[in-house]
Amino acid sequence: MRFRDSDQAWEVWVNYGGNIGFDVRIRSTIKSKCDGKITSRRFVCSNEGHRRKSQADHEPKRIRAETRTNCKARMIVTFDRVANNFEVTEVYLEHNHLLQLPQTRHLLASQRKISELQAFEIETADDSGIMPKQSHEFACRLVGGPLNLGYTCRDQKNHLRSKRQRELAYGQAGSMLKFFRDKITENPSFQYHLQLDCEEHIANIFWVDAKMLLDYAHFGDVVTFDTTFGTNKEYRPFGIFLGLNQFRETTIFGAALMFDETRDSFIWLFETFLAAHNGRQPRTIYTDQDVAMGQAIEKVFKESYHGLCTFHIMQNAVKHLSPVKDDEKDEVEDEEKEPHILTDFGACMYGYEDKAAFKEAFDNMRLKVHKQTWLDSIYKVKEKWAECYMRDVFSLGVRSTQLSESFNNALKNHLKSDFHILRFLMHFERTVEVKRTKELESEFNARKKIPRVKMSTPMLVEASKVYTPIIFEAFQGEYERSMAACCRVLDGNNRFAVAIASLHVDLQFEEERIVIGDPLTKTVSCSCGMFNRTGILCGHGLKVLDLMNIKTLPTHYVLKRWTREARNGSIHDRQGRKVVENPKLEAQLRYKDLSHKFHNMAHKAANSPQCCVLLESALDHVAPRIEDLLSASNSVMNEPYKDKENVDPNVQQIDELLSSARLKKKEVQSTNIRRKRTWLDKLLKGKRKPSKATAPTKKGVKQQKKKDGVQQKKRDGVQPQVQVEKYDNNNNKGLNLELQENNALISFTQLLNAPPCGDDDLF
Repeated sequence: MRFRDSDQAWEVWVNYGGNIGFDVRIRSTIKSKCDGKITSRRFVCSNEGHRRKSQADHEPKRIRAETRTNCKARMIVTFDRVANNFEVTEVYLEHNHLLQLPQTRHLLASQRKISELQAFEIETADDSGIMPKQSHEFACRLVGGPLNLGYTCRDQKNHLRSKRQRELAYGQAGSMLKFFRDKITENPSFQYHLQLDCEEHIANIFWVDAKMLLDYAHFGDVVTFDTTFGTNKEYRPFGIFLGLNQFRETTIFGAALMFDETRDSFIWLFETFLAAHNGRQPRTIYTDQDVAMGQAIEKVFKESYHGLCTFHIMQNAVKHLSPVKDDEKDEVEDEEKEPHILTDFGACMYGYEDKAAFKEAFDNMRLKVHKQTWLDSIYKVKEKWAECYMRDVFSLGVRSTQLSESFNNALKNHLKSDFHILRFLMHFERTVEVKRTKELESEFNARKKIPRVKMSTPMLVEASKVYTPIIFEAFQGEYERSMAACCRVLDGNNRFAVAIASLHVDLQFEEERIVIGDPLTKTVSCSCGMFNRTGILCGHGLKVLDLMNIKTLPTHYVLKRWTREARNGSIHDRQGRKVVENPKLEAQLRYKDLSHKFHNMAHKAANSPQCCVLLESALDHVAPRIEDLLSASNSVMNEPYKDKENVDPNVQQIDELLSSARLKKKEVQSTNIRRKRTWLDKLLKGKRKPSKATAPTKKGVKQQKKKDGVQQKKRDGVQPQVQVEKYDNNNNKGLNLELQENNALISFTQLLNAPPCGDDDLF
């Protein structure tokens, strides 16, 4: 028997071992000293020979089971230089041990191998949060049982363990940079920005992908920003910019991992956010009551209205205005504080539209509390949370950072606090993908389902075609309110007083609103200011339009962000390139069609040996041609990089630079200093005998004195000397990626500013 090369002979020996029921291994390989070619190879049974005895004097704690039986089964192949192939020169096929059953042959080590497709499926299941055991069971059912799978659950876990080790081949910082650069290679519109300290350690990180750039260009008029902790191993504050799309669903504009929450860090983050989005500022931005964040917004977002989250304000009101101690309960009841103070504060936040009435109610509320410190502080920023001061603020109905809280909650469902930064980024993409999938479902339903028009008027029929379903429902509700409105003409040109009858209470009207109309320009101005806040015309304005015989909705009252065509138009990034959400969309669609065809064909052909032979021969004939076409296209694409490699001698150092990247160390104090008790400690609790009193040793006395001294210092307010790395913002100011170049080695900053390269350049 002759073989083309020794690898083919080894494959035959492996297949033979799998069919018979024994494991195989390579015993020896002999190479020529002249040219280094393999001259002969010896393939044996895995039970060949005897295990080498340990030379240790002591007995091992765990003795492994014996597997060697000095089996003589073997196959020797020798290289024939004349025929230029390998020939079998010796074969011995008898075994001195039991062979495996057909039901257990798939457990042999030589028969277990994870293919590239299976590895992709395993990694995809792991990235999707599926546990290895469930993923392995699903894969077994998919191929008809564990006999046909080719690997065990332990092999799968070992593959995932090695995958995680490969992910951190360059460390956390270097692997994160490689992750970002791979994203740029996939889509050049992806952007990431880093802020370094004086030691070139990464402090703050910000990134946006192409979809975030498009979303902000279309829906970036109202933004909420919030930070959360505990989402990553380093306990870095995670900040995210969110907004509402045309379906009033959450959309993401950018994300950041920060070192701290200082004013300078927020200034860098906000300036970087605006630079990534071509300097376009939002009309309104909502945050919590963080002082450093507010100072940074005041400096950076000069054209935006800054609103405070009403939910956080109400939480602080509960904490500062509600009774806390039981001994104060009598005093609180005497002053009638607990049944009214929070209700009064909520009325001040939402109930008053007149500033004078708000001031009077707030002053009356002051009389009900002893300590007015918090009320004084919150009153100084009343323009950011009181209803009467936000009548003309474009907010889309948003008054809090609830979008951020909801997204953070969804993010924590996919994360564990011990995830390193790279896995955090991967699972963050999972959460973002869930939000974007929901948007696609809304788009599908909007195109499939016809909105229900309750009254077939020209204005409603037109609005049902223009607006998205949820916005049309809101507009139709205002139209119904306009049908129940009473109107009277006031003195002046086209001035009306409009009062809408309550749809829930009989014979009661809401507060009158003054509406000024202009039939020439088809405009109305209502004192309620609903259109200025939400972008949807109120029922008062619709009533006046009807009185002026305007039966269709004027185009200037149709806000594009609420329409079905909200995403129309091309968007360019800061480099002037057209932003494409998914450059691989066509390739993904082609893969979907081909995979369905191949799976269906394989399922049908598996029942017929002749069909299997025909299908395999066709694939063997087509595969070399496909490989040639792919290699030719890859060589054309890599020509610019080859020229660049010839010019730049430092490209080989990129992997060293990735390995040298470091995150700025963040000192995290453990909340639980004591060691957690195990189940054995709990079981033995109460069963231990009291130990006899023994005289303290000198070493014990010294340790006790040292411990008492540290505790005494803590009680006295003196902290023991501990070296803690502090973050100096003054050193970071103006340092943003503009560091000096090292003469001996290419600087880390050059790596960050360098254009993305392919995988061949990195490895």
